[in-house]
Amino acid sequence: MDKVSFKKWRKKNGFSQQEAASVLGLKRRMIQYYEKGKKGDKDIQIPKYIELACEGLDLKNKIAKLINAKGDSK
Repeated sequence: MDKVSFKKWRKKNGFSQQEAASVLGLKRRMIQYYEKGKKGDKDIQIPKYIELACEGLDLKNKIAKLINAKGDSK
């Protein structure tokens, strides 16, 4: 996941940087670093476990929507 995709993920889910940090177990500052792609003068990559956590949260939200939609159709 690159910095642009990460920021799109956060915004798509309606998270502020603080909210994204909270659900991912990070400090808000790390969210800022990931979105800039830099920590100070150094390039920073988004770790695979963060990418997987984002995908997991997306999947959880999709499942919840399906369950709610199924419940609404009864």
